[in-house]
Amino acid sequence: MPARAVTLYRQEQTQHQSSKHVVHHSRKSSSQVVKKKQVQATEAMAEPAYTVPAFRERAPEGMQEYQRVAAHFGRDLVQLQQELHRMKVATQEQVKNIEITREVKGMMPLRKDIPAEVPKAPDFLVSLRSHTVWEKTPVKLFCTVSGQPNPIVKWYRNNVAIEPLSAPGKYKIENKYGVHGLIISRCAVTDSGVYSVVATNPHGKATSKATVCVRRPQGGGELSHLPGLVPLLSGIRPSKLEVTLLDSFGVTFGTEGEFVSLVANMVVVPDLPNLPPEAMWYRDDTLLMPSRWAEMSIGGGVAKLTLPHLNKDDEGLYTFRVWTKDGTTEHSAYLFVKDATPTVAGAPGAPMDVTASDVNADYVLVSWKPPNTTHEAPITGYFVDRRKSGSKDWVQCNDSPVKVCKLPVHGLTEGASYHFRVRAVNKDGISLPSRMSSGVTAAEVESDVEVIKIEGKYDIAIRQEDLQGVYVTIPGPPTNVHATEINKTYIVLSWTPPSPRGRAPVWYLIEKCVGDSHIWQRVNTAVQLRSPRYPVYDMEDKKSYRFRIITINKYGSSEPSEPTAPIQKVDPYGVPSAPGQVIASRNTKTSAFVQWDAPKHANNLMGYYVDASVIGSKTWFPCNHRPYKHTRFVVHGLVPGDTYVFRVQAVNAYGLSEESQESAPLFIDAALLGAVEYATPSAPYGISLLNCNGSSMTLAWKRPKHTGGSKIKSYYLDKREAESVEWKEVNPSPVVHRIFTVENLTGGVFYEFKVQAVNLAGVGLPSEPSKAFACEAWTMAEPGPAYDISFWEVRDSSILVQWRAPVYTGEGPITGYFVDMAKKGSSDFVTVNAEPVGHCYLRVTGLETGASYVFRVRAVNAKGVGKASDVSDPICAKALPGTKEIVCGVDQETGDIFLNFEACEASETSKFNWSKSYKEITESSRVSITSSGRHSKLTFVNPEKEDLGIYSVAVTDTDGVSSSYSVNEEELKKMLDLSYNIKHPIIPLKTELNYEILEKGHVRFWVQALKLSSSVNYRFVVNDKAITSAEGCKISHDVSTGIIQMTVEHFTKASEGTYTIQIHDGKAKSQSSLVLVGDAFKVALKEAEFQRKEHIRKQGPHFSEYLSFHVTDDCTVMLVCKLANVKKETTFTWFKEDEEITVDVPPNPMSGSCSLPIPMFSRKDQGIYKAVLGDDRGKDTSVYDISGKVFEDIINAIASIAGSSASELVLQCTPEGIRLQCYMTYYTEEMKTSWFHKESKISSSEKMRIGGTSEMAWMQICEPTDKEKGHYTIEIHDGTKSHSRTFDLSGQAYTDAYAEFQRLKAAAFAEKNRGRVLGGLPDVVTIMEKKSLSLTCTVWGDPSPEVTWFKNEQEIVSDDRYKITFEGGKFSSLTIKSVYVEDSGKYSINVRNKYGGEFVEITVSVYKQGEEIPEPKLGQMSKPVATPKPATPAPQPVKTPTPPTPTPSIKSPTPTPPPSVKSPTPTPAPKSPTPPRSMRSPTPPRSMRSPTPTKK
Repeated sequence: MPARAVTLYRQEQTQHQSSKHVVHHSRKSSSQVVKKKQVQATEAMAEPAYTVPAFRERAPEGMQEYQRVAAHFGRDLVQLQQELHRMKVATQEQVKNIEITREVKGMMPLRKDIPAEVPKAPDFLVSLRSHTVWEKTPVKLFCTVSGQPNPIVKWYRNNVAIEPLSAPGKYKIENKYGVHGLIISRCAVTDSGVYSVVATNPHGKATSKATVCVRRPQGGGELSHLPGLVPLLSGIRPSKLEVTLLDSFGVTFGTEGEFVSLVANMVVVPDLPNLPPEAMWYRDDTLLMPSRWAEMSIGGGVAKLTLPHLNKDDEGLYTFRVWTKDGTTEHSAYLFVKDATPTVAGAPGAPMDVTASDVNADYVLVSWKPPNTTHEAPITGYFVDRRKSGSKDWVQCNDSPVKVCKLPVHGLTEGASYHFRVRAVNKDGISLPSRMSSGVTAAEVESDVEVIKIEGKYDIAIRQEDLQGVYVTIPGPPTNVHATEINKTYIVLSWTPPSPRGRAPVWYLIEKCVGDSHIWQRVNTAVQLRSPRYPVYDMEDKKSYRFRIITINKYGSSEPSEPTAPIQKVDPYGVPSAPGQVIASRNTKTSAFVQWDAPKHANNLMGYYVDASVIGSKTWFPCNHRPYKHTRFVVHGLVPGDTYVFRVQAVNAYGLSEESQESAPLFIDAALLGAVEYATPSAPYGISLLNCNGSSMTLAWKRPKHTGGSKIKSYYLDKREAESVEWKEVNPSPVVHRIFTVENLTGGVFYEFKVQAVNLAGVGLPSEPSKAFACEAWTMAEPGPAYDISFWEVRDSSILVQWRAPVYTGEGPITGYFVDMAKKGSSDFVTVNAEPVGHCYLRVTGLETGASYVFRVRAVNAKGVGKASDVSDPICAKALPGTKEIVCGVDQETGDIFLNFEACEASETSKFNWSKSYKEITESSRVSITSSGRHSKLTFVNPEKEDLGIYSVAVTDTDGVSSSYSVNEEELKKMLDLSYNIKHPIIPLKTELNYEILEKGHVRFWVQALKLSSSVNYRFVVNDKAITSAEGCKISHDVSTGIIQMTVEHFTKASEGTYTIQIHDGKAKSQSSLVLVGDAFKVALKEAEFQRKEHIRKQGPHFSEYLSFHVTDDCTVMLVCKLANVKKETTFTWFKEDEEITVDVPPNPMSGSCSLPIPMFSRKDQGIYKAVLGDDRGKDTSVYDISGKVFEDIINAIASIAGSSASELVLQCTPEGIRLQCYMTYYTEEMKTSWFHKESKISSSEKMRIGGTSEMAWMQICEPTDKEKGHYTIEIHDGTKSHSRTFDLSGQAYTDAYAEFQRLKAAAFAEKNRGRVLGGLPDVVTIMEKKSLSLTCTVWGDPSPEVTWFKNEQEIVSDDRYKITFEGGKFSSLTIKSVYVEDSGKYSINVRNKYGGEFVEITVSVYKQGEEIPEPKLGQMSKPVATPKPATPAPQPVKTPTPPTPTPSIKSPTPTPPPSVKSPTPTPAPKSPTPPRSMRSPTPPRSMRSPTPTKK
């Protein structure tokens, strides 16, 4: 219809005439004057004519809709044209008459009231808009400016005035009816920039700016894909396979060290397994070949490129190209590789693209590209490492970091292959190493040998000298000596090898001189140089040097070469200058198109780094990680709905340039590629009938699938009878909502309807005509259909379905709804809810992730279930990437409770619609809503129980971004408590008010807060009286620790009471109290008095540590104490039970400690010990009561050491039985020692005797029997653990021990009953000649012994002179009558019976009368010597089946037990017929051990 042909000028004029910028789309003209201006404006704007731009992309369903509409308008074209012409003539006539009448009536009375024009500064009513257009298409920039007087308008590009005459046909500047325009014809990429228009009049100036981004379409020139280039094929290759690419890899992100696969799916016809299509992979402009870094496969309709170990070298545009019948088909996408996490925080990223060039016999030049740095410290240099092929060891080439991205490496081994890698260095650390370079072989490049091939079979090597016919041995000098690399770190000298070379391998010497001097100095004194390259480092700054080269071989040296020109160590280039203006424009929902001007000074540019930052974050992150060569780049991986700024740095071998200026902020959203920013919307659809009363119909419809980039403002409806082709307008005024009641219909007639949507760009396409609805009143009892089904909170397994209640309710109110569900493409609907829901929403759960579903809703009232709604559009159960949920929290500053939501995407026109119980919150005094960017916050004003419920938020103009949160009573209470604490802050205390007693008896009251500011205020209150810092009371605080303290120096009985501290810190406050009354105060006062006395005590000599004990390794108990404040005159004394103890070593107080050893500790050592320390300054006493628990602790300490040192049980046989012995450092009966036999504790008895000595504990089995066989264990308890030793007395061990016991028992019996001399005989007898001598003794034996007397070992026979008597078996005598000198000698008596006997010797000395009596020796009892019975065998140690155990060390001899103790005394072996008197029964050796092996 003509009225709907709204021009762009009218839309913009109408939009800005309203203060609220509301577009009013009237479809009727209202003024003849306005109409005339509109016609003129339309004619002006029609050069070239405005066309509605196409969408950037059409979805398949959109294309179908477009084709359907086109076909619809093609039908009955003649009839439509006739109808349009008739309506046009009639409408123009009617409007003309109305406008003339209104003009006459309206203008006449107002003519005299028109006020004078008011001066006004320029103001843009319609500002410039940014545009993104294709190359070779025109772009039009328009603006509307007001001002009085009329402003002068001037246009600029990148702040440079635009002069149309300077480029004829390029620019066209217009000014018609207040609309200023700039038309750029056939845009080129270089036309991209910031365009501005400046309006000026005497009252001011106004400026409006817009960005124009010109893009080149795919295949349209230099850039086929941004970013990156793919080389074109030189020719067309024929192929018999037809290949069609399907789903292929997209933009990919990876990290160094990971692996990634790029997969391209395709259809190959015919698909032959043995003949896959011929395909190629490119990275940027480089054809990739299979290697350790790139694995390729193709077959089965899939082509795959796998990068097993990513490095930043792999970043770039990857293109898959495959040959088909018609040539090639290809697909491209960018791969981004970010830095791996460094080993040291803050270290830079790794360098990349390491290459080795200029390879010679012992020299190579290594170069690389520097990494990007955004938040890291600047790079200070690089280390280069090398390794030989076949080796795993890397060797660092440079001792100090090199600042330039290239390093000459010399000293290589000729013929060896090398790999190189580089590490970057900054102040924080060293980066990870780069990917190693390809292998290079150190070999001579230029040779004096020429190889000639003859018929491809023979090789003839000829030297250049041979070709010249001259035989030369001395080489010539090199030529063309010059510097190929010059920088501040080093220079590289290069030269041409000499000719001739002298028929022998050559090497070179380098000489240098400073300036023009002729003092030449050798450079490479320690290096034999074979390559015509050499790096020189030792050059002073700001000095020029000249160099010359000498060639040497085995025959001699050449003349020096010609010197070089003066060379100075400088950086000839330096880093590039900063890039120029950066322009960013929209590309997709997650990417932006960035372009910039090249730097003025490129200086061997390597490429660019692009950085981005989210507005407000102040944090920059890299967009690319490998230098990019061109000045246009597509930044991927951005968050839709965020606003970014961009900057660019240029890169060369010297590093990174300064950052460019930041681009203008860019909101990330999909771009609309056309000549204008907005397009008209697509057609609405899904027109449904909601109610009919016989004269009106209520209709609803669904919003267009494409809004055209701006919000839909309103709708227009048309109707027609089903049998007619003439459409009639329904609503002259636009409809805001998607429901409308059409009045004045004829009952019984079928009607069709169509709808058009309106946005900022204009009126969109009309919808398909609805199906024919009969205008008949609804009278059914059940409700009508629900409508407007929508989906929110779409997740992987759940969807929230919402709808609107039916307009027609039937014969009763609606009581609920049923929701039916079916999978897309299926008609089998399943009811989701078993019982009707009473509200217009339902969360459907248990869905299959990725599956698509359709829904319908049926309303229910008392009469039954009503008509089902129209089936919804399909919805896929899959959450949007990056979906986030609502978060409930409390503002830490204000204490307000809020619900916060961050959208995963948003557009510039997006709005956050909050709802409670899925009813939109419009105006509410209970909550406030704030939104910014992708964030929205709902804050509760005064939260109460009525605020409980489900809160949801939906983001408009997105793909259904939404979320919900249920606020329950428990959570609200928790949040209210937290809110109260924030609004009424309390200083958190780490500890409450406490006290401690200091030295001198001072009392410190203190409290510690978690945090204090420097402005904290506080006061102490004692018994309701504020205390200030004064004499006797000190108050202070420490902000760093949060401690506030008060020290009371005189703590007395008057100090009893309640202590309180009150703290104020800003708005926060706190209070803590301590009650010191009654027993609590008495304890504190007693401790204070004690500390006061302690202070006085410590003024003289005193004990810093009172008496205590410890036990040494040899189980000696030491009483120890530590002394302080002593001097030489200080005395120290030990007492026990008030009796002074005399010690071997006097104590030395000056040593600072004294100790009293108590060896062989036992119960007798109990008592009260005291140490007294004193001098003229006073004295101090320490008392230690060793009894009760102290005594028990000492015994336990001894038991711990003794138990740890205990040996294994030793078996010892005695005449009384079998004894088990355990040797240890020290043993006393006070130790808790237990013996066990087969887990049964043994008590000391006549059968089992338990005892011990200071060195061992023993248990003896008297008269053992078989019952006593088994395991025996001793346990020594030290109060915390027990030490046990075990012996197995069974088997052969018991048999051997029992036999030994029987033998010893028999020997003991024999020893007891053998013959012996009990006494009566002296050792020496002195007698005068002719006297009688009588030797008498008492003997014993059972049976009665035999007695024999000997003289000088000759038996004496009784006769007249020698009389031997033996009376009663007890008394024996030898009487010699009238002795002579000859009777002197050694006399002995032998007493024996069947068990044995003994000898006693007497020395008799006879002197003559008158002689001096000889001095006799000291008389003593004779020492009998036992004489065993010869039949009795000598004792042998008990043999055990196990190897012998080493004898334990013996510290002191074991004393022989008294006769009452039955200790083993085996019979000794006989040595002589008359054994010496000193020989006694020996104690059995300790070597007789248990048959059980010693535990190690």
